[in-house]
Amino acid sequence: MRYQRAETPLKLDGLAAAQSFFAGCLAQGDPAREELWVAHTDERARCIHVSRHQGDESGGSFPLKAIIADAVTHGSSGIVLAHNHPSGDARPSDSDCRVTRRLAIAAEALDCAILDHLVFAGDQYTSFREMGLL
Repeated sequence: MRYQRAETPLKLDGLAAAQSFFAGCLAQGDPAREELWVAHTDERARCIHVSRHQGDESGGSFPLKAIIADAVTHGSSGIVLAHNHPSGDARPSDSDCRVTRRLAIAAEALDCAILDHLVFAGDQYTSFREMGLL
């Protein structure tokens, strides 16, 4: 797991901004290994914290407790997630959907919303928000 602070107030105020930001983040990693990026935003969709959680060839890590702890620490109003599928299929898996729902329920208790969850596979991506899953 690697943490980094967003130095400039990047705005993640829509799908295009999130897609562009996370495509750049995921391009830094090994496309054969699944990894999850998490961006926390304030009430004006400004990115206030970013973390990366590495998985392996068989799957990714989805540290629910750590994501919620970061939301509390940073006073997050929103969370945007992105991860890659080394398989080449950008469709969310059943597991992706279950864990995102669990996170949304936990975040709601903190008045924090899951703004979107993007799944990347090569040049393709899907958005939970666009698919009506959030």
